[in-house]
Amino acid sequence: MTFCVENETGISFPFSVEDVAKAVGEAVLKAEHCPYAASVNLVLTDNGGIRELNREYRGIDRETDVLSFPNVDFKEAGVFDIEEDRRADYFDPDTGELLLGDIMISVDRMKEQAENYGHSELREFAFLVAHSMLHLCGYDHMEPEQAEVMEQKQREILESLKITRD
Repeated sequence: MTFCVENETGISFPFSVEDVAKAVGEAVLKAEHCPYAASVNLVLTDNGGIRELNREYRGIDRETDVLSFPNVDFKEAGVFDIEEDRRADYFDPDTGELLLGDIMISVDRMKEQAENYGHSELREFAFLVAHSMLHLCGYDHMEPEQAEVMEQKQREILESLKITRD
């Protein structure tokens, strides 16, 4: 799995953003039985940057913690049956990797939420990556049943990596 990370904030972390993102991303893809090597772009921004993106792409003029921009149109969440005529849209011609999409995380919100929830920044960052990766795999949480599925998957992924709220 390839994570291309861009840190627009210049803020450093007490952990390797690249290593944690890759570990979480790989755990999600393993749990979802993804048969492909995959690539994700991860941008770390601030509240202003994510607010602008949220307004531009979702019509919501406020900050949020994470935005996901999937590249693959899944017919069913987590089912990686990609039709032959869509392969050029979904795979990098040079590496052969599945281009899952982009993740934007507000470092400001990540830090605030870690403090508010009483857990580490590592745990909050890993949670946001897991949450967003599931969106990139076609999951959503608009309905209570969907939210329950995502919450369970997030919990299992983070537990498998021993990234807890402690």
